[in-house]
Formats: sequence, C-alpha cells, structure tokens
Amino acid sequence: MIRKIYKFGGASVKDADAVRNLAQIVSQHKDEDIMLVVSAMGKTTNALEKALANFREHDGNLGMDALHEVITYHDGIIQGLFDGNTDPRFDENIAGLFIELWEKLQKTDMPYDYQYDQTVCYGELISTSIIHEYLSKCDIPTRWLDARQYVIAEDETHYRAANPDWDETRLRISKLNDEHIRGIVCLTQGFIGGTADGKHSVTLGREGSDFTAAIFANCLDAEEVTIWKDVDGLLNADPKRFADTVQLPHIPYSEAIELAFYGATIIHPKTIKPLQNKGITLKVQSFLNPDHEPSLIDGGHRKNDESIPSFIVKDNQTLVSISPRDYSFMDERNLKTIFAVCADLNIHANMIQTSALMLSFCFDSNEQKLKQLRASLKEGFSVKYNDGLQLFTIRHYQDGLESDFIKGKKVLVKQGSRSTMQFVLG
Repeated sequence: MIRKIYKFGGASVKDADAVRNLAQIVSQHKDEDIMLVVSAMGKTTNALEKALANFREHDGNLGMDALHEVITYHDGIIQGLFDGNTDPRFDENIAGLFIELWEKLQKTDMPYDYQYDQTVCYGELISTSIIHEYLSKCDIPTRWLDARQYVIAEDETHYRAANPDWDETRLRISKLNDEHIRGIVCLTQGFIGGTADGKHSVTLGREGSDFTAAIFANCLDAEEVTIWKDVDGLLNADPKRFADTVQLPHIPYSEAIELAFYGATIIHPKTIKPLQNKGITLKVQSFLNPDHEPSLIDGGHRKNDESIPSFIVKDNQTLVSISPRDYSFMDERNLKTIFAVCADLNIHANMIQTSALMLSFCFDSNEQKLKQLRASLKEGFSVKYNDGLQLFTIRHYQDGLESDFIKGKKVLVKQGSRSTMQFVLG
C-alpha cells in the first residue's frame, strides 16, 4: 500500500543540483511506500506558454528552433546529471517528447485552452522522464506513471482548469495499491490529467501539482502528503515581499482553506478538501533544510497559530464593476445572471463587493476572459474595469497592520469581516 505522497514543485527540480537533492531525500525514505508527484522543471511552464503564444502568432509555421530555449535548458540538466552517459533509449524518449510537443504546437487551429493543455503538459512529462532515469541511476527502483491515465477529467469543457471525475479517477488510482511493491517508488506528474478515452490531455490550473498530490492521496487512502518547498514550512507571508515572516507550525484544514482561497501561493486552493475528507495530514517541509520541523495541517484545532496574522498578495488583478443598465437593484436575479456567465467562463472571483446598484469583483487578469465577460453582459449591464491591480489580504487582521504595505498606493476597494481585511490597490 502506498502510504505517503511527496510533491516536488518546479523550484525543487530546477537544475541538476536540485534533482540530486531530490534523489537524496527520496533515498532516505524509499522504503516507506512513497509516491512522488513532480512538476515541470524550474520555469518551464512559463516558457511553454510563451512558445504557445509564439506559435499561434505565426499560425503554427515555426520550426524546432522555436523550442531552442526549452530544449537547451533540459539538455543542460541532463548533461549535469549524466555527464553524457545516458542510455540510447532514454535519449530517444526525450527527443520523441520534444518532437510530439513541436507537432502539437503547430495545431493552432484548435481553441487556445484546448491547445494549451495538449502542449504545456509536456513540461511535466519531460521532467519526470529525466528524474525517473536519474533515480534509476542512483539505484532507487522507480515506476513511472502517466498521470493522464489516472487523473480523469469529469468532462471536456474546462480545459486549463479541469475537475476530476472522482469515481473513474478513484477506480484507476486505487488499483495502484494492489500493484505496489515495497521498495519501489512510484513517480508521476503533477498538474496534468486526461480524458477517459485517453485521447486528450487536461491541466488542473496553474500550480495544480498540489491538487494532484491530494487526489492521489485521497484515492489511495494515504496517511500523509508532504509538499516540499524552498522555505521552512508554511509561513505567514511571502519572505520575498515581507520581512520578519514567521512559521505557522500547526493549523487546521479550515484555516489552510481560507489562506489558499485568498491566494497563499504555498498551497493550491483545491488541495485541502480531498485530504480533509479522508483525514490525511498535510506537511509543508523545506527541501533545502529537510531536518527543519515541517508545518502540519490536519483536523486539529490550534488557536494560537490561527491568531498569527497572515499577509497575502495577489498581483495582476482585474477589478470589474457591473451595474444594470435599467437602474434596477443588484438583486438575486441580476447576481444569478452575472455569476452564471462567470461560471461558464471559469472566472474565479477573488474578492466580491455589492451595493444597491453595483457588483464589483476582482479576478486574475485574463484579457480573453474579460473580453468574453463584457460581450456576454453588454445587453443588460454596464461593465467597467481596471487592470494591473493588486489584491492585498490580511487574515486575522489587527488595526494598522496594512499601513506599511499600502503606503503610497491608491486604495480602490476596502472591505473586511471579523477576521479578514482586503484591499484592492492601484
């Protein structure tokens, strides 16, 4: 039975040294019935998004040289790990993956979201193929699994933000427990899944590898999930933005969901529910300092940790203000119309505020979705918007905590509750 799921993000496999560090961690736990869920290497997903935009701009008429940056980056990691001593079958496999990627990038007649999922998934496929080969070199027996055959989308309408068909996904993943042999490490991809017929790839949303780990843990009835990060556990703020951050040693599922919902990037928003449903502990641990005590997230109640203020910043926000053209109230009927459109466009509101005549909300900037939203509502509503904003959230707010961060910035929206304060900043 697979008991533990280890998730390694892009930063933990960004270069040859990072992959060697992963192998060192795995070697210490390989007999503990573990599964690895691994992301694309470094900033590969960003690079593939740029490549996709480039191919679509040129109607797909670009050669393999358009992937030079991505190929060179991975070749450098391979060289650093194997020093030119690789199995020809491995070389053929990696070359084949890049050729498949190039071929699918050329198919620009497909809708953007669909083509995105068919191409960006190769970041994870290439990453795990390299890691599988290196772990084998390190005498760590590893079984490579294609996540697209296990994490099955519930439909084909939500590319780039697929939800799993839990019944089919559980049926497929649960068989891994019966097939598992102690001492053999299972290795699969985060972020990606597939359709039931095996013909199409899907993705679970940016940073969705955490969610993948939670899906496998739930379906395998695992004991715990560990997310390996480049910081010492779950912190109350991003140390790149805020000084004097502190670790949250132990918080309940409910607090983790709140933090993820408001944009804490260390945990994907969908991660907690599958774990809570099965009582599975989530650990956040440093791959740079693995001996440091991890943060724990479980069903316990730790009042002291919950009272520590947390500071969350989401960049690249669009603030939309919508009002009925006929000056009717922003009542349940109008709200239903607006949110139905948002659901169809897969727009997630990060903050919502209503008044008698207006609904305002902000979401992660997406020019295409904004255009579709305005077009869908133009008959009955006036839609105004501001781009390039920040959403600043303080969880467990205390008076004055916001002063340093918002100094010199324009506050477009401010709203709060008993425990949370949010500011939309221009």
